[in-house]
Amino acid sequence: MGEGLQHQDGHSLLAAATVPNVVSYDPAFAYEMALIVQNGIRRMYEQGESVFYYLTVCNENYPMEPMPAGAAEGVIKGLYRLRASALQKSKVKSRVHVFGSGPILRQTLRAQELLAEKYGVAADVWSVTSYTELRREALACERWNRLHPTQPARTSYLEKLLANEKGVFIAASDYMKSLTDSIARWIPGGITPLGTDGFGRSENRASLRRFFEVDAECITVAALEQLSRRGELPCASNPGAGHRRREAGPDVRLGRDGSVSDRRTPVAYACGSSW
Repeated sequence: MGEGLQHQDGHSLLAAATVPNVVSYDPAFAYEMALIVQNGIRRMYEQGESVFYYLTVCNENYPMEPMPAGAAEGVIKGLYRLRASALQKSKVKSRVHVFGSGPILRQTLRAQELLAEKYGVAADVWSVTSYTELRREALACERWNRLHPTQPARTSYLEKLLANEKGVFIAASDYMKSLTDSIARWIPGGITPLGTDGFGRSENRASLRRFFEVDAECITVAALEQLSRRGELPCASNPGAGHRRREAGPDVRLGRDGSVSDRRTPVAYACGSSW
């Protein structure tokens, strides 16, 4: 167990994924932890499976959310919708799906509020408890279909869950972007990963999350950038550079030409020509 940003283990869930009988999870709330531990006890002790569990549990104190109705299956399988957008359909301009894991899930909930309140963008927040379990099950379905061409094709849990979802997909976690990329090909239209690639730092959480661009404001900017690239936020309704500068905060500079740069590094990246 560790805290990725402080202990420089943003790769630990990727390392765990290389061991076939490691079942790894990145829970955010107490009910997720309880269900995962219960499932682990059942599989390891009651059923005698040759597996062991790796849970990334952090030491940040924050309020625990109540478990949404019907979420138990998704907690174990790896993904469920935590909170749908509260925007009325008549007021929705665009739709975003934001995936969050561990403590960063709370940042996605805040990004959901920012997108709705400031930009009229409907965002559904999803909790990803295990990218590895989602990938393994999807790969298992593909293998079964390949070896049984005359049988009805199987569809993975991930594909069934997202089959009717439209819009932009953004994911943020305490871990490297490669973790999210591991399920990208089963996401409708792909997914934009935000993660903690690079060396870790021993700083306060707010500064670390801004440094790695996984806080609520950076998640919001990523969602707006993807909507802009898809032409869903035309120039007339796109937020101006001044609004984006306030959104991103003092560390992230947003230029009038649509560029985004970080004063801590010379690296800059484009946010779409329509910005």
